[in-house]
Amino acid sequence: MTKQTIGYSTLYQCDCMDLMAQYPDKYFDLAIVDVPYGIGENGDKNYMRGKLAKAKNYKSFSGGDKKPPDQKYFMDLRRISKNQIIWGANHFIELIPYNTPCWIVWDKQNGETDFADCELAWSSFPSAVRKFTFRWQGMLQGNMKNKEERIHPTQKPVALYKWLLSKYAKQGDKILDTHFGSGSIAVACNEMGFELTASELDPDYYAMACERVREANRQGDLFRDAI
Repeated sequence: MTKQTIGYSTLYQCDCMDLMAQYPDKYFDLAIVDVPYGIGENGDKNYMRGKLAKAKNYKSFSGGDKKPPDQKYFMDLRRISKNQIIWGANHFIELIPYNTPCWIVWDKQNGETDFADCELAWSSFPSAVRKFTFRWQGMLQGNMKNKEERIHPTQKPVALYKWLLSKYAKQGDKILDTHFGSGSIAVACNEMGFELTASELDPDYYAMACERVREANRQGDLFRDAI
């Protein structure tokens, strides 16, 4: 198990089941996870699918996207966290046998591609359905003045995680992510001062994500020093 601490984020390269087994019940205040959906999207065909903007040819990631985690994963996640936000749960809802009024909708403004117009997240919160709108289509992004480098085929924007944290977390909360992929959640947590524990199984994406988080944290330090 490899560990790096960058800013407020402690990042592990390991199997998430091994990581979760180390923590007592309800240790984390909020888990925000983007697990495999089980729809076969591992990144090796993304470059053929864009129509309005050229898509990047990514390295496929460890384990691919053949199936979502099993029910034990979701039981462990619920055991160690007080609340959960689970992306892609509409693909495997039978594994989360709890009703919720609060689905979270991310409108990606994809345009003319065969990617989904929106992504959905199940949440344990009792509030109503909420929507976040942010364009995320290849080179076209919601904030073109501060574009993010895309390093992972299922990467989500930092802006999405910052919105989630502002809506569903409070200062002092401990955050968990079991599949941190590109590291976007760590960039958001570091910027907003949230303590994050996260794991990534793929060693190559782990290394790339840690470098991305480290660079973002370095840029943040330079900005703060200049004030």
